[in-house]
Amino acid sequence: MEPTVIDVPEADRYEIRDGDRRLGLAAYQRRGDQVVFTHTEVDSDSEHSGLGGTLVRAALDDVRSKGGTVVPLCPFVRGWIERHPEYKDLVAARES
Repeated sequence: MEPTVIDVPEADRYEIRDGDRRLGLAAYQRRGDQVVFTHTEVDSDSEHSGLGGTLVRAALDDVRSKGGTVVPLCPFVRGWIERHPEYKDLVAARES
């Protein structure tokens, strides 16, 4: 079975799942249309299989589809966006 990514708003996170098994999560805080990513983790048995990237890509695609922006406080999400410039337009402008 191919892992799937779902938004779990009641838990403030996106999850990557293989059936009933949670393989990882990307925690966030919502501020209106902004999604502030605060922490990402994947199962230590799965961390080298690209699940973190799959999780972040799907989460960012979901934010984009809803017209939102992101604040990548999480170092993993920030680094992923830096390596994938096609997602830089999602990063919210810094507030002064």
